[in-house]
Formats: sequence, C-alpha cells, structure tokens
Amino acid sequence: MGKAGPDVGLPYGKGGARRVASLTEQDVARMRDELFFDGPTRSSRYSRFWLLLILAAIIASAGIVSDSTATVIGAMIVAPLMTPILGLVVAVVLMDMTNLRCCLVLVIGGAAAVIVVGWVIGLFVPYPVIAATSTQVAARITPRLVDLVAALATGAVGAVALARSDISDTLPGVAIAISLVPPLAVVGLTLESGYPHQALGAFLLFATNVAAILASGIVVMALYHVNRARGGATRRAGRQWEAIGIIAILLIIVVVPLWSNSDRVDSTTTREAGVSAVAEQWTTPAGWTVVGVTAKGSQVLVDVTGPEPKPELAAFRDYLDAAGLGSLDVRVSMIVTHYMAVPN
Repeated sequence: MGKAGPDVGLPYGKGGARRVASLTEQDVARMRDELFFDGPTRSSRYSRFWLLLILAAIIASAGIVSDSTATVIGAMIVAPLMTPILGLVVAVVLMDMTNLRCCLVLVIGGAAAVIVVGWVIGLFVPYPVIAATSTQVAARITPRLVDLVAALATGAVGAVALARSDISDTLPGVAIAISLVPPLAVVGLTLESGYPHQALGAFLLFATNVAAILASGIVVMALYHVNRARGGATRRAGRQWEAIGIIAILLIIVVVPLWSNSDRVDSTTTREAGVSAVAEQWTTPAGWTVVGVTAKGSQVLVDVTGPEPKPELAAFRDYLDAAGLGSLDVRVSMIVTHYMAVPN
C-alpha cells in the first residue's frame, strides 16, 4: 500500500502530531494576486475598489438613515475594504514594503472617503441621525470587549479562507460578520449631526475590527508558514517584528476603551434588570404596569402607570432594600390612568 497523502491544510508532522500545512509559492502568488494592487491590472483594480467603496458608503448611509438592517447588510457585502486590510496582513508577513504602504494608504483613504460620504448624506437629512433616532447608530457607538472577541474570530476565518482556496466561499459571510463600512458611515452622519462623542464610539468600533483582523490574520499566516514559501525569509525579520509590534500596540490601545465600555454597559444592564424585577414585584399587586426602566448616570428612572390608588413608594423602597438594591438612586414617574365610558 502506498503512503497516504496529508490532509489538506492539516498534515501529520513528526510523531503523528497534526500541524497546519505550509503554503506553497503558488499559494502566496495567488494571495498576492487577490490582495495587492500591482501588476498589469492595477488601474482596473483601483477603479473597482473606489467605485465599490463609494457605492457601499452610500448604501450603508442610506440604510442607517432609514434604519434598515437589510440595507446595511447589503453595504457590508459590497464594501471592498477587507481586501487592503488582509493585504496589510500578507504584506507584513512577507515584509513587502511597497504593497504594505499601498494597502495602508487604501485603508486610511478609504475610511476617510466613507466618513465624507456619510457626512454629505447627513446634510440632506432634516433631522439628526443619532442613537436616539436610529437603532443602527445606537448599535455601533458603544463597542465592547465582546466585539473584539468576535472580530478576532472573524478575522481568523477571513485569513483561513484566504489561505485555503477550497473554503474561499466563506468570505461573503466574513464581510457580513465584521463591520467596516457601516461604523464609518455612522461617524460621518453623527459628526454632521453635531454628536462627536457618538462619532468617536463608532470610529472605535472600526478601529477595533481593523486591529482584530490584522492581529488574528498575522497569527493565521504564521501558522501556515507563509514567510517560508519565499526564499530569504529571515532577511527582514527585524522589520517584520516591528510591524507586528505596532499592530499589538494598536490592539492594546483599543482594549482600554472597550474594557471601560463593557464595564459601564454591564453595570447599566445589571442595574436596569434588577430594578425592573423589583418594580414588577411592587406594581403587580396594585394592578399597575412598568412601562420602562432606564439607568441614566447614577440614577435609575422607572416609569409606571395604572389606576388609583397609587402603590406606596415606601413599599418600593422596602422591596429594593430586600433585593440588595437599597444604595441605588431610583426615581419613579407615576402616571394615573382614568378609563371613561364612551357614550352610546
């Protein structure tokens, strides 16, 4: 019986241990052709990139203004920003400085272009496009650590799909899973609306996703030994580590505000959930209904409505104390409902 060949992407190494296969020169050439804007077709690649990016920015901005999730998803599929970002990954691993600079300019220039498109579209909207008027904005201005975790996993999938042509059909799913153009459109729209704080939050989401793609992508390329597919891989090892160090620093920089956002959101959610449960316990016997519970700063605002007589606020405080929430500053808005018979 002949010797069995290795599994695709997972051959057996010494001692029978599985390891990720090294890519061949042909694989690297294929990735370069897919990601780098050089060669005889560079003009058409540039024109396609900018055309698709501007159209994706318009679609994303329109979807955010109309609060349409389906439209925003369409923009994610059209947007070509993933190409130069993954190009940065491969350029760093191969230490191809020319294409590294080219991809970096495309990422920065593309991000700026999407922000400008969002800002211009915001000029034609008669109301501010902010978190209070669009759930699409609200979903993108407070990124948390869980967003970084998801982006790291998605970036790894994108890098694996790039390295392995047999699973490249997963790339559209990667484009949907990781948000690049929509948060940039939010930056432009919220800046035009006069809400720079929300714009900063949306840009943090974009930066988080880019840093995650770069970090996980480089790890995947290292596992596939991309740098070994070319001769003289150690010539620029020092500069390669410098680039990797910069990406690591970028990742650390975004972790700090993400950690802060996560802590704040988790604290707010915990307070709202706890007070809401106690409010239900307090209002139900009196036939009242909890309309909403919102944590704002150090206060928790509770809106309740129902018929006379009103439930006693002192009883609410007793319930809060019993639930271990006595230290919270809870404010209650009570709206008495009156039902009147409609004349025949």
